Amino acid sequence: MLIKTADYSASYPGIRKCPESDLPEYAFIGRSNVGKSSLLNMVVDRKKLALTSGKPGKTQMINYFIINKKWYLVDLPGYGYAKLSKTKRRAFRKMIEDYLQKRTTLQCTFVLIDCNIPPQAIDVEFVNTLGKFRIPFAIVYTKADKSKPAQLEENIKLIQNSLLEHWNELPKEFITSANERQGKEKILEYIEEINTKYFNWLKKNG
Repeated sequence: MLIKTADYSASYPGIRKCPESDLPEYAFIGRSNVGKSSLLNMVVDRKKLALTSGKPGKTQMINYFIINKKWYLVDLPGYGYAKLSKTKRRAFRKMIEDYLQKRTTLQCTFVLIDCNIPPQAIDVEFVNTLGKFRIPFAIVYTKADKSKPAQLEENIKLIQNSLLEHWNELPKEFITSANERQGKEKILEYIEEINTKYFNWLKKNG
């Protein structure tokens, strides 16, 4: 997929404010400091589409970006919540869960996992929540350039084994590096594949 246009659309405090549209949506989410903004900028080939920050937890709304005037990239707040109050964490959790469970145009949720650290219980919990609610998702391993190939393979295997304690098989997986521009084409190919199926279905049923 060639990215011709990628523009910020709007930010919303909850699903009720999200746009009324039949365009397919692809959400990206991960723990705070997982490298989400850098990855999004790399995937759509824009340096500052999603603003990066040295402070985790800056994404605090549902951020929409329109890609090729054909589909939405949706940047969700991290589920690590950084240094937030319990009240704010509960509000974020509800906002994220409402979006994931009720947004009918959501086609896939890309769950970002840092492949340089041991398996995190919060990542496993989030993935299991997606399974509980039957939300289609894929796993994106981030910052792959930070580890040597042998260590990277071992790290990913540990994460996979941790997830497979709860799953019979894993969904689509992508190994990425924003610095090395690794994984961009494969993610976009996957989105294009889903888009094709979605628009064909829309023509028959819309």
